[in-house]
Amino acid sequence: MSVALNIAVLTISDTRTMDNDTSGQYLCDALQESGHTLADRYIEKDDMYLLRARVSAWIADPGIEVILTTGGTGFTSRDSTPEAIGPLLDTPIDGFGELFRYLSYQEIGTSTVQSRTLGGRANGTLVFCVPGSTGACRTAWEGILKEQLDIKHRPCNFTELIKKGTQYAEPSASS
Repeated sequence: MSVALNIAVLTISDTRTMDNDTSGQYLCDALQESGHTLADRYIEKDDMYLLRARVSAWIADPGIEVILTTGGTGFTSRDSTPEAIGPLLDTPIDGFGELFRYLSYQEIGTSTVQSRTLGGRANGTLVFCVPGSTGACRTAWEGILKEQLDIKHRPCNFTELIKKGTQYAEPSASS
C-alpha cells in the first residue's frame, strides 16, 4: 500500500494567479492523482525574503512532509529561488538537479543549462525547486518525483528518508 504524503506547492511568480497558474495546478493534480494530500498551496512573488519566510514556515510545520516549488530557478536577475531556498537545506540532494537537467536536455536541448533546479532535506522535510513551465513540472514529476515519493519504489525512495523510523517503514517480507 502506498503512503500518502502531505505536500505543499509554492508557485513563485510576479504575474501568476490561481486562475492562470498552470504549473502549480499541474503539480497539485499530479500529486493528488498519485494518492498524496495537498497540504497547502500558495503563490509568492519572486522575492528572496518572502520565499524564505514561506518555505521556512512550511519546513517548521510538522504536518508538511514535502514542499514543491515551481518558478524562479532560471538564470535571470529576477530568479532567486536557489539563493532563497538553498541556505535552508540541511542536506542537498545533488542528484535531483543533475537528473532533472539530463531529462530536460532530451526535451529542450542545451537550454537546460539555465535551469538551477535543486532539491534537499530540511528538518525532515523534503524540498524540491523546479522551473516554472508546466513542461518542466511534468518532467520533474513524471521523471523523478512520482517514483521517489512512492514507498514501493525500489531499491530506494525519498519517502523512506522522511522522519526515518516512523510509520513509513515498509514491513519486511517476513512480517
